[in-house]
Amino acid sequence: MTEEKTATKTKPKGGSKKMSDKLEAVGAIGQAIGTEVQKVIIGKSHVIDNVLINILSNGNLLFEDYPGLAKTLMTNTFADALGCDFKRVQFTPDLLPADITGTNIYDAKKGEFSFKPGPIFCNLLLSDEINRAPPKTQAALLEAMQEKQVTIGTVTHKLPAPFLTMATQNPVEQEGTYPLPEAQLDRFMFKMSVGYPDRADEDEILARRIARKKDDVEVETITDPARVVAMQTAIEDVFVDPAVRMYMVEIVSRTREDPRVLVGSSPRGSQALLKTSRSAAAMRGRDFVTPDDVKSVATLAVAHRLILKPEHQIKGLETDEVISDILRQVPVPTV
Repeated sequence: MTEEKTATKTKPKGGSKKMSDKLEAVGAIGQAIGTEVQKVIIGKSHVIDNVLINILSNGNLLFEDYPGLAKTLMTNTFADALGCDFKRVQFTPDLLPADITGTNIYDAKKGEFSFKPGPIFCNLLLSDEINRAPPKTQAALLEAMQEKQVTIGTVTHKLPAPFLTMATQNPVEQEGTYPLPEAQLDRFMFKMSVGYPDRADEDEILARRIARKKDDVEVETITDPARVVAMQTAIEDVFVDPAVRMYMVEIVSRTREDPRVLVGSSPRGSQALLKTSRSAAAMRGRDFVTPDDVKSVATLAVAHRLILKPEHQIKGLETDEVISDILRQVPVPTV
């Protein structure tokens, strides 16, 4: 494809006015949600934007960071702003799968079993310290994370829409924890951290706490579950040029060819790159994806899907560095 043809196809002409209105609403509502969350989470606008991109992409999110950095608070605040049903499960070594999914209970009056739903039947599930539960309990989330349903015995129960889980884990204090298997890590669309605030932001956190005279912060509800689903559907109208699509394919393919990588990203990684790039474009007020959109989400969407060779793990190499190297090496399409 020549540069001239690529440029012509990047943003299709004669697009539907209705589609443009839907995507314009996505950006406007997204900004309003972000503004509400920033009342609580100070100085982390880029993190908030990435969480919004993940939600618009209908994906699951894994926060890995140190205690006290607002991972749980951010999830709770987003649930309030989205107007979604929110549940929290504290993962512990004695947690059973039925404690999450629910179970069949015998009703003596009716003489039959009835299903009692667990906390997973919500829009937004906080899986707090997910790596503290044993593998059997972690696996209870696999079907819900991918197929948005739960099977109890021979009966399958659909989860409400939208459904996504935001999980947290602590990179320190690994004694007594159960590292997430690769199959479960692969079901998280993004893996990210919040990070420490700088001095000015931390001072602002204290100043706001003094001013409001209480711990809780009131957050206005911006939307509702039905509108969130409509926003996720509208993302499907974001145009992806074939050259940009091949750019995504090349990035993911090179993770399988890199000599430092034992296991590269699966096609689930390239689909995550596609979905989140589209959401990033919509959040930035565009109905077409650019290479910069792809670059902005590539590390969050792909790095956690890689397994490095042992000799490079020993040297302290991080998968983020591998993705950064690949982004520097892959030719950027001109669109």
